[in-house]
Amino acid sequence: MIELEVQKLSDPVRVLGIDPGFGTLGYGIIEARASRVDLVAYGAIKTESGEPIPDRLLKIYDELEAITRKYSPHESAVEELFFFRNVTTAIEVGEARGVILLVLRRLCVPIYEYTPHQVKMAVTGYGRAEKGQIQRTLKAFLGMSETPKPDDAADALAVAWCHISSRRFPGGVR
Repeated sequence: MIELEVQKLSDPVRVLGIDPGFGTLGYGIIEARASRVDLVAYGAIKTESGEPIPDRLLKIYDELEAITRKYSPHESAVEELFFFRNVTTAIEVGEARGVILLVLRRLCVPIYEYTPHQVKMAVTGYGRAEKGQIQRTLKAFLGMSETPKPDDAADALAVAWCHISSRRFPGGVR
């Protein structure tokens, strides 16, 4: 028999999950209490492709700062970058990710990072789960009436869920 050490969440813990992006950055906020997890908010920050890169990064900074101040998360969970076929896209997302980390650090929100594989395992128990499976599972877990959209926001909720799971079962998300 395998025993897992379960960390008690006596005080509510609010987590801001982030799916880094340059054109669309997803965010999701959930709050965990002893035996339940509640959806707080989710959405996306969108930037226009025709705008100069510095203006797009500033929009990400400003909007993410406003969201973070509004919901006052205790912790944040950010998805790590994975392989990109397009180098330009990888650089742009890397720049956006830098802005994300800067906002969170400046507002003193602890940052935890998870790979896409860890996120999928935490939500579905399968590291190669497809987006639809993740979205349906989150819908059920969070008692949502609709599947979370856009995909980037659903991914951010999944990252937040992964973090809550890792708090409850330390060492359980691989």
